Amino acid sequence: MPDIDLLKNLSEAFGVSGQEAAVRKIVLSAIKEHVTDIHIDSIGNLTAIKKGTGERNLRVMIAAHMDEIGFMVMGHDSNGLLKFSNVGGVDDRILPALRVRVGPEGMPGVILWTPIHKNHDQDVTKLSNLRIDIGVTSKSAAESKAKRGIRITFDSEFSLVGDNVMRGKAFDDRAGCALLIELLRGGPYPVDILAAFTVQEEIGLRGARIAAQRLQPDVAIVLETTTAHDLPLADADPDEINTPNPGCKQGLGPVLTVMDRSMITPPHLLNFLRQVGENHEIPHQLKTALGGGTDAGSVHVSNAGIPSMVISMPARYIHAPRAQLRRDDYDNTLRLVQAALMDITPQIVSREAAH
Repeated sequence: MPDIDLLKNLSEAFGVSGQEAAVRKIVLSAIKEHVTDIHIDSIGNLTAIKKGTGERNLRVMIAAHMDEIGFMVMGHDSNGLLKFSNVGGVDDRILPALRVRVGPEGMPGVILWTPIHKNHDQDVTKLSNLRIDIGVTSKSAAESKAKRGIRITFDSEFSLVGDNVMRGKAFDDRAGCALLIELLRGGPYPVDILAAFTVQEEIGLRGARIAAQRLQPDVAIVLETTTAHDLPLADADPDEINTPNPGCKQGLGPVLTVMDRSMITPPHLLNFLRQVGENHEIPHQLKTALGGGTDAGSVHVSNAGIPSMVISMPARYIHAPRAQLRRDDYDNTLRLVQAALMDITPQIVSREAAH
């Protein structure tokens, strides 16, 4: 079962891209007794090594990004409202009337929108037209409380719903960070694990390239959450609402990426992961929808090229105030990665072995 307290602390931490220090502090405290060679680089990545038993000469990088989507203060109106912009991919439609936290101290704010009584002709309000109300009434007061460049995150608390559902902000990718921490606490493994808790994934996969260049792995596994396309659409045929979608669904286990907008998984490594799932009776599914990208998009083209795989947890409502993740999907993802680490060999990684 997942470490609920760990995931809660990670989820609720303030860590919009470029300001990941609070998340990094939690990660460092959780792993420092289980790894060696801890290093924080100039961009903010946290890397560490968990030595294997020496049974196999293979260096496996496992990456999860610490940053989350959010916003940034861009200016101040004369009436004390904050102008802001997105940091990472945000859907404007979810923003009106949302509660937010401004800055690492968590100053409360509300995204202002014209009430429905006065906007009958507005279906969607663009982010550029929105403002954040922090309870002040002058430009000088707003400037003193929230300077330009300060990050803003959703005001969300982690919660459990029944025995199997977890909700919270930033599961993309704090759930991956939690899973990587649990891997480092476990073992031993026959291979060396090169752990990379990366930064600035949400704004261009930036930290992962630097981490990969530093670690020089033989192969990489990226841990992520991905959008569960298991919700009925308003215009869907009632008889097809529950038809499996080419994306992925909650409850069917970890998601193996075939291809996305940032990379194509080498077929022999994809086949390896599928075989691991079958051999260990771990449910799993394929992600064939082409949207989005992960740190693997940077890792696989780093150095002279690093063979890379992506293993994700299916989650609803990512890039929104409260994502939803099932415990069984989390547990099965952890089981699959652990089994892959026990089964992988230099021969499996070698492209020549696939021909």
